[in-house]
Amino acid sequence: MPTRHITSPDSPELDELCRELAGLAPSLEKPGAWPADQLRLCGEAGVFEWFVPREFGGQGWNEATVVRGYLKLSAACLTTTFVITQRSGAMSRIAASENEWAREVLLPDLLSGRSFATVGISHLTTSRQHLRKPVMQVTEATGGFVLDGYSPWVTGGEKADHVVIGGSFVSEDSTAAPPQILVALPTNLPGVRIPVSPDLVALTASRTGSVYCDRVFVERKWLLAGPIPEVMKQGAGAKTGGLQTSTLAVGLSTAAIQFLESEAAKRADLNPPAAALRAELDSITADLLALADGQEACTASDLRARANSFALRATQASLAAA
Repeated sequence: MPTRHITSPDSPELDELCRELAGLAPSLEKPGAWPADQLRLCGEAGVFEWFVPREFGGQGWNEATVVRGYLKLSAACLTTTFVITQRSGAMSRIAASENEWAREVLLPDLLSGRSFATVGISHLTTSRQHLRKPVMQVTEATGGFVLDGYSPWVTGGEKADHVVIGGSFVSEDSTAAPPQILVALPTNLPGVRIPVSPDLVALTASRTGSVYCDRVFVERKWLLAGPIPEVMKQGAGAKTGGLQTSTLAVGLSTAAIQFLESEAAKRADLNPPAAALRAELDSITADLLALADGQEACTASDLRARANSFALRATQASLAAA
């Protein structure tokens, strides 16, 4: 049994976990780094249970509670938390699926941390949307589907046992949205290629890169949703936007301002900018939590713009102080 089990964003056990994650964060600057130890600690502490309904073995935290948990985690280690958001996206899709077999096979090990899954869905919502043909094409085959193409942005694909990945059928009717599917793709299937991920400007240790499918046959038992047009907008848990990006930006800003305040304790000239940034952070955080709680404090898109802009300014101020 784990020595701690986090059941609330206010629990001392979460604060203890965050101190450990912060202590491990510098190790993620090394070439080829991956937050394996950090994810193991999160699994042992029950973090992965937050995102899955109780009837499937999780804790079923609501969005407001998840946001509060993410704020603490991302202030401690942004890379680890970013990876968790992609893992939780995969878990949520599996849990929301009507595929009872897939839920029973995949969720227990994902909840405990014994396996790792991620998502490859950006090409269905944002990336490569200008291209005439889908970058991940699907054809139906006896007993399943054939995937041919690639998903351009998959976090932790090199480390994943499964990728919740989407693809589109090629439609002769250019005016109609083509049918799409989501599958829990086992990464050990013949034809799945996952090159070493490239170095990025930031978050390189998230191992974010492309996953290729060279005419990969996927049995129907791995089907999570579809075939249906705009599969990402269908069914329970189908929201593709949300507050995750804003939450991670606010968490990063929190860490930056905490550093700035620690410097201001030794250098009085930093007190005014630190106080001004803290007040702005408190305002953005309040709006984020209000939105997560269902209150219309502002729009999610407005909040994202403010949070991203503020993260840039807060980290620049922290860097200047350093």
